Amino acid sequence: MKILTGNSNRCLAEEISQALGVPLARLEIRRFSDGEVHVRLEESVRGNDVFIIQSTSAPVNEHLMELLIMLDALKRASTARTTVVMPYYGYARQDKKVRPREPVSAKLVTDLLQVAGADRLLTIDLHADQIQAFFDGPVDHLYARPIIAQYLTNRGLKDHDSVVVSPDVGGVARARRLAENLQAPIAIITKRRPEPNRAEVMEVVGEVKGKRAVIIDDMVDTAGSLVAGAVALKEMGATQIFACCTHGVLSGPAVKRIEDSPIEELVVTNTIRLPEECQSPKVKVLSVAPLLADAMLRIHDNRSVSELFTEG
Repeated sequence: MKILTGNSNRCLAEEISQALGVPLARLEIRRFSDGEVHVRLEESVRGNDVFIIQSTSAPVNEHLMELLIMLDALKRASTARTTVVMPYYGYARQDKKVRPREPVSAKLVTDLLQVAGADRLLTIDLHADQIQAFFDGPVDHLYARPIIAQYLTNRGLKDHDSVVVSPDVGGVARARRLAENLQAPIAIITKRRPEPNRAEVMEVVGEVKGKRAVIIDDMVDTAGSLVAGAVALKEMGATQIFACCTHGVLSGPAVKRIEDSPIEELVVTNTIRLPEECQSPKVKVLSVAPLLADAMLRIHDNRSVSELFTEG
């Protein structure tokens, strides 16, 4: 087994490396003066089972290009198998055509990965499950929900004193599964999106008055929708408001909005590296390194991975 990483989330890669007892392979990534990415493997990978750890987080295109060039280098170095470990799958929100003459960028990304040399994809909490079908090889789709649920349980956010809230109709299944873990009821925020990164709350379906509300989503980007939902819950009588998601994109004014909001704590995972400017006492980061390390070892040993991503 060989493990490589790009520049998107080296801290996570080092955690995984330590958990597996496998050092990160030596790799040089540099840029020409015009910004072109150059990659050089500094050790042999011929005949090896190779895993590349690289989230396509901001700057998305830079990290995606790094990944593609690493894949090409590995393909030309004759690896036995190359697995892309992409904890956060960028462009996942563009998984279908909503209006005429729009691209399906999530499908384009999988095409690029396969042409560049990816044999297998390991990822966490895709924005849309159908993205698995875009990749013409094995896809192991893991879920961070059990990690988040355990943390919330330890915080005492369970039973009928709490309510799990879906921020939109599309996230009801995700909220229901977390509610089962916490043995709590669910509520739904209905909203409309007049444009990307902007949402308007229309109503809250379910009983939240006098309860501690836990909003669950797959990602938080600018946090405008999240904060609007939190304000609506507060107005409906929720006593405390917590939020959790797998991918803390936290772009633009996100952290400032969260700090100024009724949200007491936002729980995210380290699928995306949290830069210093996004760190806040209100943001709690949980590690997915043990989960990914376990999955990578099972793939390498040709053992079942299914029990790690079963949603039951």
